[in-house]
Amino acid sequence: MLDHSLDYLKALISTSSDAIVIINSSGVVKYWSPQAEEIYGIPLNDIQNKKLSDFFKKDSLKLLEILKTREPVFNVYHQPRKDKHVLISSSPVFDQSGTLIGAISIDQDITNTVKLNEKLTLTTTQLQKIKQQYKMQEQIGPFSDIKGTSPALKNVKALANKIAKTDATVLVHGESGVGKELFAQGIHEASLRKDQPFTAINCGAIPEALFESEFFGYEKGSFTGAYKDGKAGKVEMANGGTLFLDEIGTLPIDMQVKLLRVLQEREVTRIGGNKPINVNIRIVAATNSDLKEMVQKGLFREDLYYRLNVVTLSIPPLRERIEDIPLLVKGFIHEFSIRYQKETPQLLDSAIEMFINYHWPGNIRELRNVVERITILTDKSHIHAEDITSIFPAQITENDIDRDGLAQEKALLEKERIEEVLIETYGNKSAAAKKLGISRVSLYNKIKQYSIKT
Repeated sequence: MLDHSLDYLKALISTSSDAIVIINSSGVVKYWSPQAEEIYGIPLNDIQNKKLSDFFKKDSLKLLEILKTREPVFNVYHQPRKDKHVLISSSPVFDQSGTLIGAISIDQDITNTVKLNEKLTLTTTQLQKIKQQYKMQEQIGPFSDIKGTSPALKNVKALANKIAKTDATVLVHGESGVGKELFAQGIHEASLRKDQPFTAINCGAIPEALFESEFFGYEKGSFTGAYKDGKAGKVEMANGGTLFLDEIGTLPIDMQVKLLRVLQEREVTRIGGNKPINVNIRIVAATNSDLKEMVQKGLFREDLYYRLNVVTLSIPPLRERIEDIPLLVKGFIHEFSIRYQKETPQLLDSAIEMFINYHWPGNIRELRNVVERITILTDKSHIHAEDITSIFPAQITENDIDRDGLAQEKALLEKERIEEVLIETYGNKSAAAKKLGISRVSLYNKIKQYSIKT
């Protein structure tokens, strides 16, 4: 085993997807992995046995810092070049006598993640500016992007509009794909802050090592690779407007403490700074997690939960507002027909029935994706159920469209059970729905589907 230890070590290093760099105590490169070549665009032959500082600015090299501090660091955000963002784990290397002989660094390239996050922020800001410029919210209403006329949706939109007039912190709760960010934007646009920034942070998309700098920003010179003049964080950027925290349940515990302080004190301190900056912000948070259960498990701070849970807005899943499905489908068909420059097809009742009968675990997002596939793959002017059987999710084609055999027997039993419960409750639909374990909306649809007389 010892005879081949060097071979195993080389194989281990080459297998890593991260860049591995080893320098000696003089800062000369002794090892430069293939991944380092790819990330930094510097061939091994050009850099090996040369000083690392010949290729990077000396003051932007974490690895050289390690030679001075002799202390390891783990998952630290680092920007060795203007166009490169990495998470670095680095350690000094000592020989058996305790003499420093060099340092090793493992760099994880997160450039695409950082750029995507910046692009999303920029896009959100630009969209908000465009809406303000053309006063779209006055022309079409702040919740106009949320389509539907079902009682469940009307109730939650009315509540959201009422909440928007206040400065109360809002917790938007709902399954993935129900449109929580659309409601957050609608609350902002219906508020007195509508002419100020709407700044969105997806807490689940930011690497943990970047949370603090993304939230609070940093002063110039606060860490290696920082922007020359420092950078404002998202909280500061939202000053005067609304800060939207999506996937709040993924926020690390230590960041929960710091966010709680922002909510309490209404001030933020940049990394490397000592002067608090006052911020006037309205917080809207969103989650598909059960935060109360997370509190009980110690995964979410109780004090932050109660700070966020001033007003809760529960967004109904698509299966509780199936009356909206035909309108949504036709709207998406029209949108994608324009995008892909195709004639807008007409969906016949049999095709619409497929959409109505499906459970939609992915909610609006899944519905939108299915309609997009249908638009791309179907060239007919009229679409029947059989035209989209191969495109539609398997559950509906297997369980709901087949009217023979077990499916027909199941429908008959369901109809009989509903009729039986309606008799027991003397036609009281609310009581019947509760006894059947379904929503009133679902019960009304079943009554219509089975032509049950009430």
